[in-house]
Amino acid sequence: MLFLIITNILLLGVSTYLGYRVWYLAGVVGDIQEQTDDYVKALEGTNEYMYDQIVQAYENMKRIDHLGAFESEDEAGTTFSMLSEVITNLKEQFDAESQEK
Repeated sequence: MLFLIITNILLLGVSTYLGYRVWYLAGVVGDIQEQTDDYVKALEGTNEYMYDQIVQAYENMKRIDHLGAFESEDEAGTTFSMLSEVITNLKEQFDAESQEK
């Protein structure tokens, strides 16, 4: 009889402890999800800002060289064409990612 009482007390203690741990860990997981959601929103905002900056830089590069004044034969023209290529590649990549969504 004493064995049953001790066993029941131990089982009650273990189940109480495990119940508390489940409750505590559920709260921790909920907090992590909230932090992750906040991080994802901030990251999306950063991506939108970067995309806007890339589009603006792309439009400015096109506006600056609308007459083809920068020839690739000189140093400034080579630099301009390299920058234009980088910005065009970035714009194409961002446009492709936005079309996938």
